[in-house]
Amino acid sequence: MKFSSTRDPERLVDFKQALFEGLAPDGGLYLPVTEPDLRSLFMRADSSWSFPRLAAEIMHGFFGDEFDSETCSQICEQAFPFVPVLTALRPGLFDMELYHGPSCAFKDFGASFLATMMEHYLKSDKQHAIILTATSGDTGSAVAQAFFGKENIDVVILYPSGRVSPSQELQLTTVGGNVHALEVDGSFDDCQRMVKEAFLDHELRERYPLSSANSINLGRLIPQSFYYAWAFAQLKEKTSGEIYFCVPSGNFGNLTAGVLAWRWGLPVSGFIAATNENDVVPQYLKNGIFTSRPSVSTPANAMDVGNPSNFERLQALFANDLLQMQAMLYPEVVKNVDILATMKRYDQDYSLQICPHTAVGVLASERFLAGGLDGAGIVINLSTAHPGKFSEIVLEASGRPANIPQRLAEYTRRQKMADKVGSSKQDLVNWLDQHLS
Repeated sequence: MKFSSTRDPERLVDFKQALFEGLAPDGGLYLPVTEPDLRSLFMRADSSWSFPRLAAEIMHGFFGDEFDSETCSQICEQAFPFVPVLTALRPGLFDMELYHGPSCAFKDFGASFLATMMEHYLKSDKQHAIILTATSGDTGSAVAQAFFGKENIDVVILYPSGRVSPSQELQLTTVGGNVHALEVDGSFDDCQRMVKEAFLDHELRERYPLSSANSINLGRLIPQSFYYAWAFAQLKEKTSGEIYFCVPSGNFGNLTAGVLAWRWGLPVSGFIAATNENDVVPQYLKNGIFTSRPSVSTPANAMDVGNPSNFERLQALFANDLLQMQAMLYPEVVKNVDILATMKRYDQDYSLQICPHTAVGVLASERFLAGGLDGAGIVINLSTAHPGKFSEIVLEASGRPANIPQRLAEYTRRQKMADKVGSSKQDLVNWLDQHLS
């Protein structure tokens, strides 16, 4: 299996190189040159299959020329000690809870697989890597948990000061060890720019073995495709109609992973691209014009992205054809007041606490269903984070404190460890020179 950049289809690399480069040297994002046909696998899988088993089957179908089935099973068993949980919210609407991993967010799936794969390669080659990751909230905590204690790896997490929830900040700043947190005086877009500029600095990459754990890294996206296939296997026998996924979207990596699964043969009818007021992609889907802009702050802070990295991948997957993209992606924009109102409604009507990002997806799903599936189809909403990660917003929306799982509560007893830096690439370089040279 070979991979090429969205900007240079002639330059081919193997999976290992794509994994560790993260961002291609030309600034593009890696995609597979050829796409596996896994439709027969998707149709064969059913509700009796465990998540690690299905993940291993997909991995072998994708990388069978590099990893035998036993290795795939070992990697997936190690990477996925946690699994998704499906619940029925109302007729036609299911919720796929993706927050049962160590950081209580969906990004645990991609981060854990990526960390396992990187450690697999580094142990064999006796090499070292420095992971640079920008986070708007959940990515940082997931990466911190996944990479903590991994041999031959240092992790540097950049997060925007004052723009992540207290719970998220504690999760990514209290780990220590080989995990280093940088509190950036700026926005998430600044953090993301700093990381991208570092990867494009060839002299810097000669000095440091830089890699990424953001969704720009294909090693994060491929495992996120696994749970789309798992949900389909669980529910395909329960409906005779169409199946749609609703994906709360900020950087659009999670949605891109679903599109990848569809292109590999997953028989779904479309994806609802649900955003908060940072709606640059929905605007593109409506008028064909993509205009990045500074992100605005919302209750769903992990989606506060004004220039989503994976939009370039989405365009490449749809061959820059707006009509093709519009045929599969359905935009929904949820305002701040509606996020809070949806959280309150689900707490009052169903005694169900949901995080603000899940609320964006739930309301978008309800709107889509109201548009008419004639009662035959279903929507699977991706519930991206445990509400306990956003206890202040849950309290504001519902008037009741959030339920905090033990694995989150333990962070409140730890001491924050973060270095404050400016928002330029040079600030990042100075930190690297001082701490990791």
